[in-house]
Amino acid sequence: MADFSALNGATLVLDLDGTLVDSAPDLIGTLNVLLAQEGLAPLPLEEGRPLIGHGARRLIERGFAAQGDSLPAARMDDLFARFIAHYGDHSADLTRPFPGAVQALTQMKAAGARLAVCTNKLTGLSIGILEKLDLARLFDAVVGGDSVPAAKPDPGHLAATIQAAGGTIGRAVMIGDAATDAGAARGARVPLILVSFGYTEVPAAELAPDILIGHFDELPTACVRLLTA
Repeated sequence: MADFSALNGATLVLDLDGTLVDSAPDLIGTLNVLLAQEGLAPLPLEEGRPLIGHGARRLIERGFAAQGDSLPAARMDDLFARFIAHYGDHSADLTRPFPGAVQALTQMKAAGARLAVCTNKLTGLSIGILEKLDLARLFDAVVGGDSVPAAKPDPGHLAATIQAAGGTIGRAVMIGDAATDAGAARGARVPLILVSFGYTEVPAAELAPDILIGHFDELPTACVRLLTA
């Protein structure tokens, strides 16, 4: 049996979209509702996936740009409000944890790890998704981009999440999928694990993580490696 005792007391911080959950169908689905309302063509799911991870406003901006609409700033507040209203009701229609995620988190929690979510999504939406998927019970803290002065890649977002979970920087690991996660981890000097299956314009391997994993089954051992290095 693997020895996961090194996880006891450590804080393992996970990004949400593209790392913990496959939320692209609901996010791009909501974006497409807005595009249709504005007379624009829908964005194919695979084209939309890399646009996720910088918050809803940035997703709207990039999604509209991809469909040929430069989107003046004066329209953003209205579109954002409509996005949040629709997405709040449909945030877990098709969203699911990635394969092996629940088992890995349960195993690490049982070994004594603190678990936290550090996401650029709004905190309330993030908690709502975790509750709908019966994942909220596993986490000690959920800190969205609206709960900090500056969101990822600002390292302060990651530091605030670790603190909220009751942990310390020196005994933490960041698990993400994209450049925002890599930037936050490097800035906070926290070891970095990236998943290969997430939402990123730059391939995860090119972001130079300490460890790259292709399945959640690999996560507990990867965390132990970094915490005992």
